[in-house]
Amino acid sequence: MGVQHISNGSGRQSGKWSRRGILAALGAVPAGAALAGCSSSADASAGSDGKGATASVKSATKKATITVTPVSGTRKAEFTTPVEVTVTDGTLASVTVAGNDGTTLSGTFNDAKTKWTSAKNPYSGTKYTVTAKAQGATDETVATFTTKSPGETFIGYFTPEADSTSGVGMPVSINFTHAVADRAAVQKAITVTAEPEVEIVGHWFSDTRLDFRPETYWAKGTTITLSLKLKDVEGSDGVYGVQSKDVTFHIGREQISTVDLSTKQMVVERDGATLATYPVSGGNAQHTTWSGIMVISERFKQTRMESSTVGLGDEYDISDVPHAQRLTTSGTFVHGNYWASTSVFGHENTSHGCVGLHDAKGASDSSVDGYKFYESSILGDVVIVRNSGEKTVEASNGLNGWNLSWADWKAGSAV
Repeated sequence: MGVQHISNGSGRQSGKWSRRGILAALGAVPAGAALAGCSSSADASAGSDGKGATASVKSATKKATITVTPVSGTRKAEFTTPVEVTVTDGTLASVTVAGNDGTTLSGTFNDAKTKWTSAKNPYSGTKYTVTAKAQGATDETVATFTTKSPGETFIGYFTPEADSTSGVGMPVSINFTHAVADRAAVQKAITVTAEPEVEIVGHWFSDTRLDFRPETYWAKGTTITLSLKLKDVEGSDGVYGVQSKDVTFHIGREQISTVDLSTKQMVVERDGATLATYPVSGGNAQHTTWSGIMVISERFKQTRMESSTVGLGDEYDISDVPHAQRLTTSGTFVHGNYWASTSVFGHENTSHGCVGLHDAKGASDSSVDGYKFYESSILGDVVIVRNSGEKTVEASNGLNGWNLSWADWKAGSAV
């Protein structure tokens, strides 16, 4: 065994050993054997002072730490950046972000599941509660913050009214309360869909007006849905939208009336069949009627018409014009006329630009043409004027975008 070669300290070898000496020698052997046969150099170093073992225990028991941005307790958090949840010393198991308005923010994890980011920014003026949990943890981290309200806002007033039924020519027209600089951002936040499905495109007439229409008139019976997702959309520098709503409109029967001012007749067609033919009187040589495709945008059983409101001085002021239906913003109407001789209609163009039908004072005589046409009409019906001696009406003058070709209409889109 080689033990006999160990010195007894006197320099002499001896064949006899004390019990104490043998035990001391044997006690050294297992320690040497353990170092040689079982430990790596790293184990030997770590075990020499015990510090490595302590560090390993601490690392294994370190607790995951979750951080929420915006910081919990923030009262005027930005609403222009997404919500983020991160974790150190662990991975995320779940994250929910709920607003006090009943909405929730969905989001996605990164590949390592150490970060979660909301898919959309939080809404302004809303209190949010964030609940997050790390993998393997028993407790949840809960944080709350409130986003600030925008300083300046805008909304869009839309035509037609929600749940209304209109004629086939009615576009979806939106007028904004503040000029829009970022037209693309605003248009992307607005969608118009139809059933039956058809391509619908937006067209900007100005920085405050955006209309939507298909290539041709709507099919009768169409249901149209306008989705306004403008809340927190920055239309101009520091000016944000506030609307988030869906509204539905309906298209009724198809009625298209064609006025020929050379023959001074108006032919009314309903769903492709002739419904009625009325003698009319249009604008005279000094005040010609706009030609082109026009859409009924307002209806009045009786209304006042005053020449000064359309730049014609004091030529007329009639307080009770019967059965008036607006065709342009500039003042063109198709309306009843009780003050002209019945011989005028169908024979002479004598008006200041409107299309007139024989009518009775008081708007209650159901036998006259003005009454009949008014009763057969609804908002959104199409009135086409031909041979008036006047140029085609501007597409922006009323709800008259049908006067633009489909290519020109699409060119006015910002997206």
